[in-house]
Amino acid sequence: MAKALIVYTTRTGETQKIADLIAEGIRFSGAEATVVNVTGVKKVEDLTGYDAYVFGSATYHGEMMQGMKTMLFLAEKTGLEGKAGGSFGAFGWSGEAPGRIFDTMKNIFKMDVVGGPLRLKSASLGGGTQMAQDYGRDISKKLNAS
Repeated sequence: MAKALIVYTTRTGETQKIADLIAEGIRFSGAEATVVNVTGVKKVEDLTGYDAYVFGSATYHGEMMQGMKTMLFLAEKTGLEGKAGGSFGAFGWSGEAPGRIFDTMKNIFKMDVVGGPLRLKSASLGGGTQMAQDYGRDISKKLNAS
């Protein structure tokens, strides 16, 4: 069975809710999904053994949170080239973090990313629950295609 790792960092809990909903979408499609706070990723081995990776951070002052930046430097040493991936995040005003994570995954890690980053103000507003679950399903489609 294909396995996906979802790593998030959050300030208010919204990005964690989105991570959990993406995991549901992945599980609906028959794959395993593990959700981990970025504080639980300490070494390269914490990132190995998965077929897909989904990274998420809230946007704070126009940037991704520091824990995600640090984790991305670690992920660069993991050998993620060709792996399925995506990015997400909650935001209040500007929402740049998911796009920056996505660009890193696509252009630096050379991952097989879904169409674009998932940016939500909240998991519970404007169809956010469905959008996050659908994003997980899109990740699963990449898993099933490989």
